[in-house]
Formats: sequence, C-alpha cells, structure tokens
Amino acid sequence: MTMEDLTIMNAKSSYKAWVISISMGLGHMRAAYALKDLAYEGIQMIGDSSTSSEEELKLWNTMRSSYELLSRVKKIPIIGNTLFSIVDNLQNIPPLYPFRDLSTPSYQTNLVASYIKKGIGKRLYEKVISHPLPVISSYPIAALIFDYYKYPVIYSIVCDAEISRVYVAKDPKKSRIHYLAPTGRSVQRLKQYGVPDDRIFLTGFPLPKQCLGDESLNILRSDLAQRLFYLDPENRFWPLHKVNVEHFLGSENMVFKNDRIFSITYAVGGAGALKEVGYEIAKSLREKIIKKEVRLNLVAGLREEVYKYFKDGLKDLNIPEDLVYILYSKDPSTYFDKFAQLMRVTDILWTKPSELSFYAGLGLPVIMCEPIGAQEIYNKKWLLEIQAGIPQEDPKYTDQWLFDLFKYGRFAESAWDGFLKARKYGTYKIEEIIKTGTFLRETNPLKR
Repeated sequence: MTMEDLTIMNAKSSYKAWVISISMGLGHMRAAYALKDLAYEGIQMIGDSSTSSEEELKLWNTMRSSYELLSRVKKIPIIGNTLFSIVDNLQNIPPLYPFRDLSTPSYQTNLVASYIKKGIGKRLYEKVISHPLPVISSYPIAALIFDYYKYPVIYSIVCDAEISRVYVAKDPKKSRIHYLAPTGRSVQRLKQYGVPDDRIFLTGFPLPKQCLGDESLNILRSDLAQRLFYLDPENRFWPLHKVNVEHFLGSENMVFKNDRIFSITYAVGGAGALKEVGYEIAKSLREKIIKKEVRLNLVAGLREEVYKYFKDGLKDLNIPEDLVYILYSKDPSTYFDKFAQLMRVTDILWTKPSELSFYAGLGLPVIMCEPIGAQEIYNKKWLLEIQAGIPQEDPKYTDQWLFDLFKYGRFAESAWDGFLKARKYGTYKIEEIIKTGTFLRETNPLKR
C-alpha cells in the first residue's frame, strides 16, 4: 500500500478517514467525536471487544485501570498523595526550559513499544488495512501502533496543552506520524522530542460543529454575543469592548435576547473525579437556584454512579429536580451531542483543566478545579496565560466569590480572552488536512 493508493481510495470515499479513540476518560473520545463527519464506519474504539482480541483486552484493561487509579488515588487518606506521585511520574512532563534535545526514548516510550510488539492493536490494524484510508487517532498509542506497522498516513491529535514523550515514536525522524497540535507549547514539545517541523500542524483542538456552526462560525458568534450580555450584569465589560466585539461577532448579534437564566455548568472528570465539588456548588447556590437567579447544570458524563450521587444530593438539599439539569448518558455519542448543546446555553464552565480547557475557544470562561496529573497542571498554566481560566475558590462559598467576579464583569473578560486567543477552528483545519494534505495558516481569530 502506497501513498497513491490512499489518495485514490480517499477520493472515492468523499474524504473519509479512520477515526480512532479509546474509552479511557472522556478527553480522547471528545476529540474524536468532534470529527464524526470524517469518520469512516463511525468512531473506532480501540481496546474494546469489536477491535481487540481477548489477549489485547487484558492489556488495554490494565492501562485503563492505571488511568482511573490516577484520578482517584489522591483522595486516599494519608498515603494518597504519595501513591499519586508514583503513578503520575509514569506520565511525567519535564520542564520546557531550558530548550534541549529530549528525543531519547523515555521509560514510558519503551514500555508502550513492548506492548505493541506483543500484538496490542493488531486486530484493529487488520480491520483498517482492509479498506485503507488516512488514520486519525485521538489516543497516542493507537497512532504508534499504526506507525509500527508502517502505515503510510497517520495523524495523531494532541489532547493537552503540553505532552509527555510517550506521544512520540522511539525514533521520531523515521516515524510516519503527523501531529495535530492544539497550542504553540505543544508544538515546542514535539520539536524537543525530535519530531520534524513538516510533520506538525498547529490546528487547535477539534471542537463540536454544533457549537461552531458553519465555517463562518455563525452559531458560535451568535451564542457568544448572548453569553457576553449574561456575563456583564452591571455593564462593566461592554463599554470597553463593544467595538471589538461587534467587529468579530457581527452587528446582527449585538441585541440581547434575554431568553434564559444565567447558567453555570459543572462537569466532573471522565473517571468521575471531584463529584463532591458539584454537591458543594449546589449547596452554596441553593437559594439562588430556587429563586431562579441562576441555572445549575451538573455533568455526570458516562458515570451512572455520579448521576445517582448528584440526584441524591439534590434530594438531600431539597432542590426541585426541574431546577438543576443533570447530564448523563450510557451512550458516548448521545452524551457528546447533549454536552455540545448544553455548552451553547452555558455561561460559565467549571471543571478540571482537562481537554475541556480548549472549550475556552468557544468563549466559555473556565473555573478550574485542582488539576489531577501533569497534563492538567500544564493545561491550567495555559488557561492562565491566555487569561481564560480562573482558579476556583472554596466551593462552599460559591454564592459569594463567584458572584463578586460575575458582578464586575471578570467572567466576561475571560470569555472574550479565550475566544480571541484559543484556537477554535481545529475541526475544520483537520478536515482541510484530510482533503488536501495541508492547511492554510490564518491570523484572523475567527479562522484559528
């Protein structure tokens, strides 16, 4: 199979690709589902029974258990922080400075390579090779698997602001993987790890089209204008930024419709971490929720136990169920569709600094919980750098500190900074790469 073979096959398939992810938290799946229009035969979930042998499943389940342990181990009394440090060290990201060559394979790199040699991912490779198309993987190990088998066209989506060495093959210069990076920092990391410039595309993180609209971002521009009105109750933001906002969002969006309630969404991590924060938020905002001064949304993801925890919590707080929306679904596709729709009517997103950090590009101010793991520490740093993220204060006093920031237009400022500085065009840029093999570099904030 040659590059020419792939080009011919891709043209016959109306610019489709194999889009691959994994059920390990929500971050990798969230990136893949934004590309569902590209996905040939739907999103392929590596590590499940449809793509893996029994032996492969055992290896994947070991990896998945390690990931979920990292998200939960920190809460174990006395020994939690020590255990967390040991597990987190396996995905360590070294300091960016001083600039230096970090291309030498790490322990994690060699460990992953040994799993691949044992045959992990082989069944999925055999499925893909039967109908060769470009491969887009939101999970780095899947990209490395196809690289091992010398598959000609592989794209790996980077799902964090900065990344560990494990994203990159043992010999980066001989690797065939092209990287789709969300931030300039992740580009710098890839270069330090030995990836050549011509195999790095600074696309931005893929965001759902339901939140973007067409390639003019018509839905995003309309939704963000409304959000900025909700986030500025005392007219602190608009006198400073009205001309700029109108320039980018369009004069047609400058009328406040005022057709809903100010809305806060709290989303747990994919492993169900930090669900207790959601309870404390609801408890603190109880009176405002009942008076319909604020709408609270609690996102349980794919976790039934978190859904039950939230539901029982609202009952304990005597908050009517119809005043707080709990988002939960067993089906990932349904969940991601509902989440995208929820983001359109959300004014503040409160969550861990996970892959949801990149939703700042939608003009969503992000209240950041305590980061869990090295990647989230760097995501938090990135959000602070672009002034789109705000560290949470004590959730028990949400009704006080959050509304102080709200009153002075601080969240409106963060929403606007995130929209201007974070890339939001990733989904369309990745589609452009699949169609043409490259993409046009843009400077306009609406095209980045």
